[in-house]
Amino acid sequence: MLKRFLILAALAATVALPFVLRPPEEATAASERDADTLVIISPHNEAIRYEFGRAFRQWYRARTGRSITVDWRALGGTSEIARFIESEYLSSFQNHWTKTLGRPWNAEVQSAFANSRLDAARASAEAHEARAAFLSSEVSCGIDLFFGGGAYDFIRQAEAGRLVPTRIFQTHPQWFGDEVLPQQHAGEPYWDAQGRWVGIVLGDYGILYNKDSLARLGVERAPQQWADLGDPRFIGEVALCDPSKSGSIAKAFENLIQQQMQRRLHALRAEAPGLPDAELEARAIREGWEAGLRIIQLMGANARYFTDSAQKPPIDVSQGDSAVGVCIDFYGRYQAEAIARRDDAGGRLVYLSPRGGSVSSADPIGLLRGAPHREAAELFIEFTLSMEGQKLWNFKVGTEGGPTRFALRRIPARRDFYAREDWRALRSDPDTLPYVQEDPLTYNASWTGPLFREMAFVIRLMCLDNHRELVDAWRAIIAAGQPAAALAALQDLSLLSYDRASGEIRAALRSKNRADELRLARELSAQLRTQYAHAATLARQATKRRSEAF
Repeated sequence: MLKRFLILAALAATVALPFVLRPPEEATAASERDADTLVIISPHNEAIRYEFGRAFRQWYRARTGRSITVDWRALGGTSEIARFIESEYLSSFQNHWTKTLGRPWNAEVQSAFANSRLDAARASAEAHEARAAFLSSEVSCGIDLFFGGGAYDFIRQAEAGRLVPTRIFQTHPQWFGDEVLPQQHAGEPYWDAQGRWVGIVLGDYGILYNKDSLARLGVERAPQQWADLGDPRFIGEVALCDPSKSGSIAKAFENLIQQQMQRRLHALRAEAPGLPDAELEARAIREGWEAGLRIIQLMGANARYFTDSAQKPPIDVSQGDSAVGVCIDFYGRYQAEAIARRDDAGGRLVYLSPRGGSVSSADPIGLLRGAPHREAAELFIEFTLSMEGQKLWNFKVGTEGGPTRFALRRIPARRDFYAREDWRALRSDPDTLPYVQEDPLTYNASWTGPLFREMAFVIRLMCLDNHRELVDAWRAIIAAGQPAAALAALQDLSLLSYDRASGEIRAALRSKNRADELRLARELSAQLRTQYAHAATLARQATKRRSEAF
């Protein structure tokens, strides 16, 4: 009997152990069957999801007296999230159109209901009816909030009608102005004039490098500017992300190109002060576009890979698998802090934003149409913009009002956050002041904003689709001592000019027939392969001539 009792006791202990060891918060959440629910789709990492979920649950209980469960949906980056949202709304609206409204579904309705650019004169009455029906509906994708990503993605979702106005602009109008949260800063939009999204945290873009790897490569001066990643010593050592898969990295490349445009404009104004500024600007845009692409091309030639995940480069740089990488600021800072905590020496990883080469962009939140838990969603938006939410982004772990487990190392959006001198000692990055910068980059949306997708397409053709040929040519050029003719052949990017990107390439990418994009991609890719092969041939000929001379 005693033996049987001991066996049963052991079995009972085994079953009970997971419940006994479960964290108190988790156990409490599980036991509250009447908890409210909030569903959030987000590209944010686990650290952000954990800290904001934990803090919001406490804030929500203090505010409402109720408990809440935050259901996080993590599908990947913003591009993957955008495709998922679009697919869900397509399915939901089709059901609404055919079953609720009793209308027949067709290709015209499908292309029109989320199209903010319907031609008033040329679109059919049915197309306009579909668009109006969607905008007046409570069609839902089953998710309440879109939390995190670039302003570009939120602008697209808002224009399509998938994001709807939030009440935060009416309940806290004092938060929206130059003293707290300006609508624009350095050319970047920080909130939507129609209230469909609002930036809650800022992000810039930069370079993460491993000091041990630089020493291994004999690089004494750490990279400071984007162009430094084209150093021949970095061949096979640069970690990059595919800009057609990551909105944040596409934004980093856009910042790089804008820097070259801005520099070229300043130079032209000094060289030709008598010419009309509009003429100088048009020239600077075109010359800066190609100058920026040339920098990206050499970065691509040095690239160890192009990953789909923006979180991979910082990890590989921290492990020494790559010497340098391009990343969004908080991935770089977060990884640097994780290594510093683990490494007794500390300081092995360094993140920096190139001076004059990156602008602080807003990372927004938006309320999705037909949100099934709208009241909870509105309160979450309020929490993220309150000082309680803003502190989480940059306060140190364990400080009052700060995160409890993870230092998020992000930059709060509210300007008045930085006015609190007594908070400096509590912050992870007390010297980071996004509203006060030396040699700031001022983003001009009209220069590259309309070509954001085209830019990613061009970079993919130039660097990813022909990566092997590009690296082969670059290695040959390096071995030959970088002869001018071979380097010029490699970097002649007139094939991908600004005018072509805004003309033929833009038309193909926006064509209703996907075959137009595929055809152009094949043609341009083939021409680039030929160009890279020619550059490699010139380099090898130069090497041969040099060896024969000796």
